[in-house]
Amino acid sequence: MRPIGRSGAAKTFFAGSLVEGCRPGTEYEMPTRILLEGRPGVGKTTAIRRLASLLHGRDIVGFTTEEIRQGGSRVGFALETTAGHRVVLAHVDLPGPPKVGRYGVDLGVMDRVAVPALMAASADPVPGRLVLIDELGRMELAAASFRAAVRSVFEAGIDVVATVHAHSDPFTDALKQRAGIEVIVVTQANRHALPENLAAQLEYR
Repeated sequence: MRPIGRSGAAKTFFAGSLVEGCRPGTEYEMPTRILLEGRPGVGKTTAIRRLASLLHGRDIVGFTTEEIRQGGSRVGFALETTAGHRVVLAHVDLPGPPKVGRYGVDLGVMDRVAVPALMAASADPVPGRLVLIDELGRMELAAASFRAAVRSVFEAGIDVVATVHAHSDPFTDALKQRAGIEVIVVTQANRHALPENLAAQLEYR
């Protein structure tokens, strides 16, 4: 069964639907654009990592984030690309600015690691490519270049799955309201089945 989501527009477009206004006799398949919304710790990153491991037939670009733990305590966050490059994004020992909670954030990481891959994917939407973004959160969105790259990805004809924080934010609130966006709320009840359900939807796109 397909996960239940909500679209941000009165007119909902799902994968495989046709765009109104196309020239007669032509068809255009809308890209899949999914936001996995959830509160911290609910399992968004675990779900998107599991999804990536299940999609053997897709060319996947993007990144995930994970906690850095020391002595049982969380001391920061690392960004890891789908190509395997891992770098510290935020840490209690980083001075900032900016600071998000007690973590200083290295915005240069977004410029050096995350943004180039997203901009390249949106500039050349290769058939079969899927962009994964984990996550659209306060740390990552502090970089203006990253916000611009996210806009480009969601405007390009490319499939994208991104995790997003649940709290209100002007950038992510606007993204959730865009036509063609499906928002799926990640919960403890659906987080285990969600990757398999999404993989079935995305594997042969």
